[in-house]
This record gives sequence, C-alpha cells and structure tokens, in this order.
Amino acid sequence: MKLSFHGAAKDVTGSCHLLECAGTHILIDCGMLQGSRELTDENAEPFGFDAAAIDFVLLTHAHLDHTGRVPLLYKRGFRGEVISTRATFDLARLVILDVAHLHEEAAGNGGSAKRNNNGRPVKPPLFTLIDATNSLGLFSRTAAYKQPIDIAPGIKATFYDAGHILGSASVLLEVNEAGRTVTILFSGDIGNADRPLLRAPETPQHADFVVMESTYGDRLHRPMPESVAEFYSAVSEAIMAGGKVLIPTFALDRAQEILFFLREGIEQNKLPPALPIFLDSPMAVSATEIYRHHPDAYNTTCSDLFAKGKDPFQSAGLRLVRDRLDSMKLNDLEGGAVIMAGSGMCTGGRILHHLKHHLFKENASVVFVGYAAQGTLARRIIDGARHVNVLGDDIPVRARIHTINGFSAHADQKELIDWQHAIGAKERTFIVHGEAAVMTELARHIDQPVTIPALHQSFDL
Repeated sequence: MKLSFHGAAKDVTGSCHLLECAGTHILIDCGMLQGSRELTDENAEPFGFDAAAIDFVLLTHAHLDHTGRVPLLYKRGFRGEVISTRATFDLARLVILDVAHLHEEAAGNGGSAKRNNNGRPVKPPLFTLIDATNSLGLFSRTAAYKQPIDIAPGIKATFYDAGHILGSASVLLEVNEAGRTVTILFSGDIGNADRPLLRAPETPQHADFVVMESTYGDRLHRPMPESVAEFYSAVSEAIMAGGKVLIPTFALDRAQEILFFLREGIEQNKLPPALPIFLDSPMAVSATEIYRHHPDAYNTTCSDLFAKGKDPFQSAGLRLVRDRLDSMKLNDLEGGAVIMAGSGMCTGGRILHHLKHHLFKENASVVFVGYAAQGTLARRIIDGARHVNVLGDDIPVRARIHTINGFSAHADQKELIDWQHAIGAKERTFIVHGEAAVMTELARHIDQPVTIPALHQSFDL
C-alpha cells in the first residue's frame, strides 16, 4: 500500500494525492495551480504518475485547485471513474467547462498556425472544451454523506461534510489488503465553522493515517461578527460618497456568502434599502443557481429561509450580469453601487476593467474578501502599491482599499488542531495544502507523528 503526493505538497494549490492499494490506483483530487501560475507551463508538467493507470478519482470539492486538471488527466489517458457528491458534480461541471474555455481563449483556440502580437506561435491550450466535456462523462457515481460506498474489492469510501463549500467532503478510505484493514482520511479543505450558509465540518471518529490541509495553520480568524461589521462600514462609506464598491469575488461560495450578507444588511437597515448590487460574473450567476438547487446542504438558519420560501441570496437591488456589453456599461453608471466580479485574485475576468475605471477614484472602494496569492494583482494592491498595471495601463491607486480576512472558507489554526485531535491519526498525519512555514507551525501543535511531504514523494503505509 503506497501513498504519494503530486500536488499541494509544500504548496497551497494543485491538490493531487495517489493511493495505490489492493491492486487499485485511486487519485484524490486532481487540481490546478492557481494565482499567477494558472495559465503557465507548470500546469502542463507531468503528473508524476501514469494517467492511464488511474482507476478512480475521488473529488473532495469543486474548487479549481482540486478539480481543474481532470480534463488533462483524460487527455493523457485516464478512462476510469470519477466519484463526488452531487453538489460537487454540479459545480465541477461549471468549473471544468469554464477553465477549458479560458485556456482555449488564451491560446487563440489552440490553432497551430496562430501567432501572438509578437509574431511568435501561440502555445496550444492545456486541454480543450472537448477534453473537458469528455472528462465529465466519467462522473458516473455520486456519494451521499456518511454512506459508505464500495469502490473496488476490499476498498470502501465514505464522504463526510467538510463544511468548506457546497458539496465539499473529507473522504475516508477503508482498505482491506492482505488480511489487514487500514483507514486513510483525506481532509480536502476543512471549513470554518463560523459561516452563515453551511453546516460545520463533520469529524470522522478515527483514521490510521490522515492527509490534512493547512492553509491557515499559523493563525486565527477574526470573529465573523467583527468582519461583517467592517464589511458594512466599507460598503456604506463608498455609497455615501457616491462611489462604486468593487468586490473581487470567487464564484463558488464567496459570491453567495457576500450576497447573503448584503441582503441581511439591507433588511437590518445597516445598508441603504435600495442599494444597487451587480453580480457581474456569468460563472457566479450560474453557481448561485446551483446553490439554490441544494437547499438541504445548509445550516439551520439558511435552511429555515428556504423552508419559508425566502431566497437567502436575493435582495431588491440585485441585478445579474451575464452579457459582456452589459458589464462594460456598469462603468457609466451614476452614483454608488456594489459591483461583484471575478476573478477573486484579479488575475483575469471582468474585475479588471472595473478596476481600470475606478481604482484611481478617491470616492471608490475595493473590498477584498478572499485569499490573494503572492504575485497576483490583488496581492500587489493589498500590499500597498501606489500604481498598478491593469489591462496594459498604469493606474494610480487612490480608491480606499479594504482587506477583510474573517470571511475565509478555511478552518483556522485552532479548528485544524481540534479536527486532527478529534480523529487521532494513530500512525501518521501528512500535512499538505499550505505554505512551507505555515505547515511547520501547524506541525508543532500536533502531538502525533507528522510528515510534510515533498512533491512526488511516496510512502509505504
């Protein structure tokens, strides 16, 4: 029985772990490197294993850094079975098709004869829409929480609610090999319990080996009520000044959470009653529709709203923007408004042309509500850059910049430690999905054997 790590090893993105057991090859997640590396050659590098040899892919959730290379896996020979929760499949289909479109667009649709503005040949896309569509045909089974499913002879998998985004799961594998039963738990991304939409993460009682994320393993989150109060203050300040509030938004979960708080703020008279809100992201609009189709996935507060026939994401001034021309027209609007647009790290998407039109205005505000990786435009703005390049133009930063850290969908240090202690990995805990210094800090707080694996490192269990 062998476990190897082919992504998110001493890194925050690109989750991909391979378990070889009972004559079966099981991949847990197959994610893409994100941030400034999303469209670089790094994602095209070899997996570190034979794609055609993989029998199963178990997806913990639909985020790009956990699902984004599934089409590339198909392109390189994978013809096995993909298993996830139903909500993860619905969201992953959206994510996978979107990233395929972006890669085709960046490569000029991949035509070998195409050349860029410098006359150099354009590289073909990492994978095509055809690859993506074909890979979606391998999603043949869905898993229900806490219902064991037979993967292969001697192997069972149980998905537990991870509380991270809609459909997210920790996956417990029970392997019977050579008369010995071993349990391996893959955390996926563990949610922050203090969230408005989803249930708190479930904790399986025991596992021999644990593979756990460590994104915020060195810090505690700011309490949610304080973060929400700061968010309302930032929005109100810009609206009163007649400016735009730009919110770089991740399409999955963060967009829906911000819509929830905007609606609640209006209803509680903490925000103007007729506040214009524009969700300017076709992907976020579609994701919100998917969120509406899974009312059973939420915590009691949100479930009660659905039961009463109330949409937790809808406020009177909300407008959904799909068309690109309608998006561009938002920059001509008079008066204050909230504009939510992707990408969350400002590495592309419609947020760029909004920043170009408003970042230099003193009455505007940019409110960051999510993680910003080093090297991204979002990180440069957060770190205090006086000027930034946006769509080829040098733009002075005069808008008010707000960074609100309490909205994280990841568990903080205390929650991660409590989660691991509740499970008690008898044999070993492998720490992944974090920056090197953060992993080292988290490891200090775990009083059982801990390993921080390197990329492509393998271990006999």
